[in-house]
Amino acid sequence: MTEAMRLKVCEVDVRECAVKNRLPFRFGNSTKTHGRQVVVRARIALPDGRSCWGAAAEALSAKWFDKNPALSDEDNYDQLRLSIELAAKRYREQGDETAFDHFVGAYEWLNAECARFRMPALIAGYGAALLDRCIVDALGRLTSQSFWTLMRGNAPGLRPTPLTPDLVGFDFDRFLRAREPLQELQVRHTVGLVDPIVAADQPQGSGPADGLPETLQDVVATYRHRYYKIKVAGDPAADLERLSAIASVLDQAGTPYHVTLDGNEQFRDVEPVVQLLRTLEGSTRLRRFHASILWLEQPLARDVALTADVRAIDALRPVVIDESDATLDAFPKALELGYRGVSTKNCKGLYKSILNRARCDVRNSVAPGRHFMAAEDLTTLPGISLQQDLGLVSLLGLSHVEKNAHHFIDGMRHRPQEEQRRFAAAHPDLYRLDAVADGHVVARLKISEGSIRIGSLDVPGHSHGADLDWTTLESAPPSRWPAFVKEDA
Repeated sequence: MTEAMRLKVCEVDVRECAVKNRLPFRFGNSTKTHGRQVVVRARIALPDGRSCWGAAAEALSAKWFDKNPALSDEDNYDQLRLSIELAAKRYREQGDETAFDHFVGAYEWLNAECARFRMPALIAGYGAALLDRCIVDALGRLTSQSFWTLMRGNAPGLRPTPLTPDLVGFDFDRFLRAREPLQELQVRHTVGLVDPIVAADQPQGSGPADGLPETLQDVVATYRHRYYKIKVAGDPAADLERLSAIASVLDQAGTPYHVTLDGNEQFRDVEPVVQLLRTLEGSTRLRRFHASILWLEQPLARDVALTADVRAIDALRPVVIDESDATLDAFPKALELGYRGVSTKNCKGLYKSILNRARCDVRNSVAPGRHFMAAEDLTTLPGISLQQDLGLVSLLGLSHVEKNAHHFIDGMRHRPQEEQRRFAAAHPDLYRLDAVADGHVVARLKISEGSIRIGSLDVPGHSHGADLDWTTLESAPPSRWPAFVKEDA
C-alpha cells in the first residue's frame, strides 16, 4: 500500500453567502426561490511543520437532507451548521492521521452524535464531506499536486476498514492508479416539476428576461444537451401529461437524447412505479422517450426504500438509490433488494463515492456491467462547489453529470466582480464572462453541444485555480438546533 501522509487539522473557519434563484425550482414537495451557500476552510499541518489552508463549498440545502415538513428552511440550515460544527470538533481532536483515517475515525462518532440530536444520517455526513475536501485541497497545495494526481497516487490513504467489510482485501492503490480522469463531461439538464416546457407555459413577463434560457424548449435550442434528468411527481395522470409535453420538445429537437427519471421519494410502493413505466411503454406518443430512459432514481420514500424489493421495477429499468444512500452500508443493502446503482454527490462524501465506485467494480467482476454510479447534483453553484464535484465525477469515470445550478441560479452573479473574473481567467474552458448592465460581468458555465470541458481543473489543490474573496463572505452563525432534542437530555 502507498504510504499516505499524516496531517493534523488545526483550524476550521465557516462562512456563508445568500443566493437568489433566477427561476423557481421544485423537487419533491418543496419549491425554492432562494437559498444559502456555506464555504468552509480548514488549516492542516504536516509533521514537518508545513501548514496550509484548503477550502470547500456546498449549498445549505433545505428539505433534502431532512424532509420533515414540521421543520422550517432555517431549521434545516441549522441542522447542517451543527453537522459542520461537530465534524470540525472531531477532526481537530483526532491529531495526526491520514486524510482518509480522519474520515474513518470520525464516521461512527458523527453518526452517533447526530442521532442524539435527532438528525438523519445524511446530515451526519455533511460536515465531514466538506472537511474531507478542505483537507485534500490543502494537501494538494502543500505538495503541488492536483486532486487527480493525489487521488491516483492514493495520497489520502484509502484502505479496507471494518466500515466496509465487503471490500476486505480490495487493492485501493491499484484501483485508484487505474483512474483516467475525463477531460470533458456531458451535462444532464434537470427539468424540475414547475419548469415551463414551452413559452405558452409561462405568463408573459414572469421570467427573469436576462437573456438566458427559461423554458425547456429554450434550453434544448441553446445548449443542445444529449442528457436530461426529469422529475416525476407520483401523480399518474399529471406525470403522463407532463412527460408527453417534454417528450414532444425533445423529439422535435432532432438530436439523440437520453433521460433519467427522478422519483424524488414520491412513491411508497413498488406497484405504482411499475405502472408508471408500463404506461410510458404503452404510449405511442412516448415511444422514443420511453426507449431513451436509462434509469429511475430513488422513487421510494427513504423510510421504505431499503426494505422494499424493487426487482419488479428493475425488470423494466434499473433503479438507483440517492437519498437512501445515507450510510456506508446502504448501497450493499440496496443491492440485495434489486437496486443496481447509487448516486455520487459531493454533499454525501468524497470517500463514500469512491468506496461505492469500488463496490461497483467488485460486483461487476462477477456480473459485468450490471452495477453503476449515477452522477447527480445538489445545486452545486459555479465556483469551488461545482468544480470539486466535477473533479470527482471525472475521477470516477462518469461521462455525464446532472447539473442544475447554472440554470436556476445565474452563474456567479452572487459573487464579487473581481472574484468572477479570477475564476473565468483560471478556468477559461469551463466559464465564459458575459457583459451585463452597468459594465458588470457574470461568469457563467460554458456549455457547447451539451458538454463542458474541465482540463483546467488539473491544478494544485482540489480543482480550483482561483480563490474566493473571503472578506465578502458572512461569518456563519452558530447552529440554533436545540439541545433539548438530544436523546439523553
